[in-house]
Amino acid sequence: MKTYVPKEGEVQQTWYLVDASDVVLGRLSTLVARLLRGKHKPQFTPGMDVGDFVVVVNAARVKLTGKKWDDKRYYRHTGDPGHLKEATAKELREKTPERLVRYAVWGMLPKNRLGRKLLGKLKVYAGPEHPHQAQKPQLVKVKA
Repeated sequence: MKTYVPKEGEVQQTWYLVDASDVVLGRLSTLVARLLRGKHKPQFTPGMDVGDFVVVVNAARVKLTGKKWDDKRYYRHTGDPGHLKEATAKELREKTPERLVRYAVWGMLPKNRLGRKLLGKLKVYAGPEHPHQAQKPQLVKVKA
């Protein structure tokens, strides 16, 4: 029996639409990371991009449980000595709610060239509108 390895042009990539309103961030990001990676497909190969494009709308309405809005902190560094920036989840949601979803999904993807390529296939929008209607994305429900 031989192992099937798909070629670069053989993989069908579809577009999925995920509504993040009133969904817990962890449940949303696991579903999105799974779709981006392609683990739902029978031809999944760990070292290849066999995943799909994912559009997440209503990122500003995502939920966190417990006291995470105040306790969860996000750090970034500007590159200059002593310039470590810190923001709570609440501050990040008010300023750029798309980053909450992007950071959560990035934590579940591989940290290499493939992971960066997969993250480029994630499109996150704070509101319900998105410019990807021409791709006819399929709506995916997140299990509660």
